[in-house]
Amino acid sequence: MTEQGSSETEDRKDDHIRIVQERDVETTGTGFEDVHLVHDALPELDYDAIDPAIEFLGHELSAPIFIESMTGGHRNTTAINRALARAASETGIAMGLGSQRAGLELDDDGVLESYTVVRDVAPDAFIYGNLGAAQLREYDIETVERAVAMIEADALAVHLNFLQEAVQPEGDVDGRDCLAAIERVAADLSVPIIVKETGNGISGETARKLSAAGVHAIDVAGKGGTTWSGIEAYRAATANEPRQQRIGTLFRDWGIPTAASTLECVAEHDCVIASGGVRTGLDVAKAIAVGARAGGLAKPFLKPATNGPDAVIERIEDLIAELRTAMFVTGSGSIDALQRTEYVLQGETREYVEQRTSSEKQLDS
Repeated sequence: MTEQGSSETEDRKDDHIRIVQERDVETTGTGFEDVHLVHDALPELDYDAIDPAIEFLGHELSAPIFIESMTGGHRNTTAINRALARAASETGIAMGLGSQRAGLELDDDGVLESYTVVRDVAPDAFIYGNLGAAQLREYDIETVERAVAMIEADALAVHLNFLQEAVQPEGDVDGRDCLAAIERVAADLSVPIIVKETGNGISGETARKLSAAGVHAIDVAGKGGTTWSGIEAYRAATANEPRQQRIGTLFRDWGIPTAASTLECVAEHDCVIASGGVRTGLDVAKAIAVGARAGGLAKPFLKPATNGPDAVIERIEDLIAELRTAMFVTGSGSIDALQRTEYVLQGETREYVEQRTSSEKQLDS
C-alpha cells in the first residue's frame, strides 16, 4: 500500500469516530417498539438468583451483551479500545474490534497498537476480530490467520458493508465472490466466523446462504441505530462529493428493521446476535425473546469509553440490571427461559414479517 493510501485509511478511521461523536447519525425504527413481552405478575423467582450467563461459541459469558465492533486502525482509537477491552474483561462480556485491514496492510506500530491493546488489557475476555468480506477475496488463509493472531482472537467477524462502500467516494463496490470467500475461510480458519452487517440488516435468504456456507454465528446489525450511509454522507460533503452526499442521505434509513431481521435470521441459524439500535437491557431481552442468543451495542459505549473503563463498566452494569429486571417480570430465571417467554408482535413490524412470510410462500409455490 502506498504512503498516500496509508494516510487515507487512517484518516477515514479518524473521520468515522469524530462524526459518530459530533453529528446526528442515528435512525429509528428497530422494530423492538412493536415487541411486547408478556408480564408475569407471579414470577416465583428470587431476583438475586436470576442468571443471565450464556455459552457462546464454546465460551462462557456473564451476560448476553456484546460491545459491537467499532474502531481501531488509528492512533486516536487506542485509548477507546483500551477502555472497552478492560470493561469487557471486568464484566465478562464479549467485545468486537473494528476492521483490522489497516493493521494488516500498514507498517505502523501505532496503528497496530490500536488493535493489540485489547488483548494486552483483557487477556481472558472473549474478543473477536474483524475483516471486510471484500478483503477476504484478496487474502489467503495465512493472512486472515494474521488478523486472528494479532489480537489472539476467539472468533473473527466478517463484515458486510456494501451500502457504506457505495456511498464512500473511495468505496470498494465490487461485491462479487464474497460468499465463496466466506465459505472458504469458515472451513479453514482456526477460530469461528461471525458474519455481521453494519446497520442495514440481514434477510432470511442471506442468512440461509450464510448458514449453508458454514458460518458459526450471524450478527444482524439491522436498521434503527447508527447509519453508516449517513456517516459517509457527512464525509462526502466535506470532500465536496455532492452526488455521494445525496446518495448517502437518500439511503440514510435503508435496511431491514433489527427486530424483523432477527426473526428472519433465527429461522435459518441457531446462533444470532441482534444489534442495530439496541439501546437498553429491555431491548436485549426482547431480542432474546424473539430468538437471538445475545444483543449488541456500539455507539452507546463510545462516549463512556472516552471517559475511561469505569464509565463503560457502569453502562454495562446498567444494561445487565435492565435485562435482569425484564427476566424477573417475565418469570425467566435463565436466558434459555427468556428465549421461551411469550411475546406479542404488533404494528409495522408485524406487518413487515407477515408480508415477508407471504412473499416467501408465493415464491416457494
